[in-house]
Amino acid sequence: MAIAPLFVLAGSIARAATPQRSLLLVANQGDASLSLVDPATNMQIVALPEGVPKMFGHEVATSPDGHFAYLPLYSDVGVGKVGTDGNVILIVDLAQQKIADRIVFDHAVRPHCVLWEPHTGLLYVTTELDKAVTIIDPRTKKIVGSIPTGEEQSHMLVLSHDGKRGYTANVGSGTVSVLDLENRKLITRIPISTNTQRISITPDDRWVFTSDQVTPRLAVIDSRTNAIARWVDLPTPGYGGTVTRDGKLLLLTLMTGNQLAVIYLKTWKVLRTIPVGPKPQEVLVRPDGKLAYVSCEASHIVNVIDTASWKMVATINVGEKADGMAWAGN
Repeated sequence: MAIAPLFVLAGSIARAATPQRSLLLVANQGDASLSLVDPATNMQIVALPEGVPKMFGHEVATSPDGHFAYLPLYSDVGVGKVGTDGNVILIVDLAQQKIADRIVFDHAVRPHCVLWEPHTGLLYVTTELDKAVTIIDPRTKKIVGSIPTGEEQSHMLVLSHDGKRGYTANVGSGTVSVLDLENRKLITRIPISTNTQRISITPDDRWVFTSDQVTPRLAVIDSRTNAIARWVDLPTPGYGGTVTRDGKLLLLTLMTGNQLAVIYLKTWKVLRTIPVGPKPQEVLVRPDGKLAYVSCEASHIVNVIDTASWKMVATINVGEKADGMAWAGN
């Protein structure tokens, strides 16, 4: 696959001061803003407007040092719908609380899910219209590679913790693409359903999860065989998920059920469900593991869940249609 040239607007970014406190970041689709939240008070500090007409960011990632956030501007519509196509990734200076730079593709790609890979220090971003994951060097802000996914609507991405594999959830085709990050090639595609959404992985890289959007069940992919090892029945279709750092639990949003499911990975059973706000999207666990944050797209809230009692302990007011989240700091 040919690599498209990249053009960078604005000058290079001066090194920002490390934020004085940890931050929870929330991408708000409805009002095209990025919320910076103080997790100590559960209060929004500021909502930064994205500043590009007809473009909304859905997902966000942060640099390991907490200096910068990366916010791809996807489109003005949802996945699979006809609309204005994005070609920009905003770079946000978190200490100065402003958009400091941007990476601009020379054609529309609908950039969506962006992840920082710690072994190489590279950014990986899904670029749906290219049917690829594009690789960017954040130091130079240039494209340095591309990996074909072989499928339409490669929407979400997860990377193995050893830096060797990538997995994309391909919404419309209902498949998962397995990528070789080191050799930058497609390994295989795994059929899931006629429609699948979101993807997550265990800390030991053994299991990869994605939810069937037609039947309420979770696909458990064995990374050793690149095949579905089992299905986990769900009360309603699953959506965004993350595995706790001890590898014991998968926390999975049930978007139509307005719940957060807690799945015990030893027995592959749903232990409990917790009521949350309307249309829960993503779940993020704080680095110390004590709290989980659930963004709710049909509102302007993020629910805070205590992972000891499994009770909702706070609600954070952010922008409209709260979606992707990221953490900066310790």
